[in-house]
Amino acid sequence: MSQLLPLLFVLSALHVVPAAAQPYPTKAVRVVLPFPAGGAADIIARLLARKLGDGSGQNFVVDNRAGAAGIIGCELVARAPADGYTLLLGTTGTHTTNPAVFAKLPYDPVKDYAPVSLVAEAPFVLLVHPSLPARSVRELIAFARTRPGQLNFASAGVGSSSHLGFELFNSMAGIKAVHVPYKGLGPASADTIAGIITMTWDAIPSSKPMIERGRLRALGIGSLKRSPLLPAVPTIDEAGLPGFELGSWYGLFAPAGTATDIVRQLYRETAKAVTTADVRNQFAAMGADAVGSTPEELAAVVQRDLAKWAKVARDVNLEKQ
Repeated sequence: MSQLLPLLFVLSALHVVPAAAQPYPTKAVRVVLPFPAGGAADIIARLLARKLGDGSGQNFVVDNRAGAAGIIGCELVARAPADGYTLLLGTTGTHTTNPAVFAKLPYDPVKDYAPVSLVAEAPFVLLVHPSLPARSVRELIAFARTRPGQLNFASAGVGSSSHLGFELFNSMAGIKAVHVPYKGLGPASADTIAGIITMTWDAIPSSKPMIERGRLRALGIGSLKRSPLLPAVPTIDEAGLPGFELGSWYGLFAPAGTATDIVRQLYRETAKAVTTADVRNQFAAMGADAVGSTPEELAAVVQRDLAKWAKVARDVNLEKQ
């Protein structure tokens, strides 16, 4: 019997090796999007999923789990098995402004996820009603400083990126514009066009037609470089507030504990996907820049923005929900 044991060990090891050596992925991968279908995040998720599927030979399927400011989808992925078959397309909101707004989140934006890659970044554009005499960021700041509390700004809701972004703008500019929360940037922009609201933020593609028709005036872009969709509009950084940045980023995450080799493989495939001409062009048409960062770079972005928006929320005494 003792002579059989080494042979049995070898045979059992040979039986295990093929299963352990199976390449990832061997079945469909779910990419959870914590927002409804049809928006910018949904388009980005589907473009990325298609490319990842093409590269791997397996389906990457987008699963829209909208609700509660992205919390439902994020919690689902945080609790999912760490096997690489459930991923999350997270955003600025889910990972950095939600922690500044909600007192108790059912997920930890750092501890519950393994960062994979920063997929894309899309800046907001600062918009004002054309009746406002300010034609630049500097003129807006000068005008607002003489009228504290008289100008208002619309956001997508209390604690949203657009809300906290304006509070940051107020602080850096030394002005006091009054916040008017809306249920989304669409209605916020509509009331700015109507002249009910002085100013707002919006995505570049959705606001560009109104800018071109003269129904909105664009004063500045929230990235550190100009947008090819609005090349004549300066960045807010160059137009009067050095270092100011505001927009949305989109990052791919896996559940914490996912094997490093799977994370690195997903990163490499994501970086390859977003550098293809068709993806870059489709992102650009949405006002977004393709990135394809390393996991470490995405982790640094999350940490940076967590600190940034937490400070803004504290400075304005934002009561957590």
